[in-house]
This record gives sequence, C-alpha cells and structure tokens, in this order.
Amino acid sequence: MFRRSGDDLLDRWDGRTFLRTIAIGGRSVAFATAFAGTRARPAVRVTVDDGECADGVMNAVRATFVPPPDHFAELRRADPLLARVNVRYGGFKPVMQLNLLGALVRCISAQQVNLRWASETRRRLAERFGDKHSVGGEIVYSLSAQRLAGAAPAEIRALQFTNRKAEYIIAVAQAIARDQISLERLAALTDAAVIDELVALRGIGVWTAEWILARTMGRPRVVAGDLGVRKAIGIAYRNGVMPSEGEVRELTSHWRESSAHAQALLLHGLGERELEALAAAP
Repeated sequence: MFRRSGDDLLDRWDGRTFLRTIAIGGRSVAFATAFAGTRARPAVRVTVDDGECADGVMNAVRATFVPPPDHFAELRRADPLLARVNVRYGGFKPVMQLNLLGALVRCISAQQVNLRWASETRRRLAERFGDKHSVGGEIVYSLSAQRLAGAAPAEIRALQFTNRKAEYIIAVAQAIARDQISLERLAALTDAAVIDELVALRGIGVWTAEWILARTMGRPRVVAGDLGVRKAIGIAYRNGVMPSEGEVRELTSHWRESSAHAQALLLHGLGERELEALAAAP
C-alpha cells in the first residue's frame, strides 16, 4: 500500500523498514520496524527514539499488523476466490492506522484524487504543520493537531489542497485538539455510535467513518460505498460489473467477522492489478 501510494513522510516504507509515530502520554514517539527472518519464521526489530516509551511502542507494533480472525479459515473454505488471493499474498495482514488525526487526514486527502497525489499533499502538510522526528538515523513526521487547529484555510490551500479539504482538515484537528473526539472515547461505542460521532465532524461522511472502523479500530466493517471496494467486489463476485452499495453488502454478507481482513486482501489484489486474473482462475 505504501509502495503504491508514495512517501508522505508520515508512514514511511523503503521495502525493509517501516517508520511512523504513535501518541503516548500526550506526545508523539517515533519508531522504526524492520523485518527479518523468513515467511515461516518471521521476526521484527523495533527501534524507538525514546526508550521510556518502549512498552507502548511494542503494543502499537503488535496492534499495527492484524492477523485474520479464526473465522477466516472457515471463510476461505467457503469462498474459493478469497482462498486463491490468500495463497497469492501469503502472510498478508492489514496495516492499521492507529493515529486518529493521521487516519482522518489520510481519508480527507484521498477524496476524489489518486493516491499518489494524496500522498504528495500529505507530505507537504507534514513538512508545514508536522513535528520532525529522527529514529535510527531516519526522519519521520507526526501531524500536530494543535498546529493544524490554529491554521488558516489559506495556509493549507497553499499546499494544493482544495478549499473544502483545507476546512475539513482544520475542523477535525480542532475536534481532536479540544478532546471532543478521541480513539479512547470511540472504542467504547458501538459501530453505529462511532459513525454518528464521526459524521458530526465537518467533511466526514459515512464511508470515511467506516474506514476508521475498519482500519483504525479493527472492526469487521465493509466500506460498501467506496469506489475501490465496489470495483474489487465487482471483479470478485460479479464478473467485473460494478455493484451498488447495497449489492456490496449483500455480496459480502458471508464475510462476517472476517470482513476487514477480506476487504483489505481484495483491495491489495486490486492495487497489484492481479485481482482480475485471480478471479478468472478455475
């Protein structure tokens, strides 16, 4: 995902090491996760820029790479396509976006533009309004809710965001900076209540709220109205015919508690431009 979309300075992947930040105790802590070992015996090495936060960082690393639920084995037996895609991308796991501000900004930046351009605008946002960290000799940024909350829309428009997106980014930053919304608060709510809380923010619609449920909170949610999800489901289950939002929900109803994992797996196949071939295989 990061290879395809480009380097936004917030989630950095060079093919060997993954750099990002996590909020711990009211401040951002940078860390690098390097991958080693083999597929059969994988290993990771984590470097932290603040040793006092090592335990919190390790918890974040464990939460970042989400294994499929036990139900996914049953789903693979019932769904031959998912079984083929799973074999093709052995070891695949969705990567969680654990920072609420970063996740919302990622969603806003990607509205109605390609992922490369969204990544470029986030890079500019990080350099202008972010905090710079060094870990293991590498640089990574975290976004500052306080700094973004006090920005003028014109300052963000100057980075080539649209006027609407500039206003949306400021609105979500203000809500987070004022502690009106937080992951801790959302975690205690039902899916429906999470969606209600998020769509109350300017610029956040139901589909964005569902992405937060799936990619930030790890809930088994299908973002049925998203264009990429609709395209992937159409290739997987309708011979390439684009389904409606309601049809996506019907076609994926058997995914149940494996929904987030199955959705991410098919989207990965779509992004790698291999899903059509996998869907057509006997």
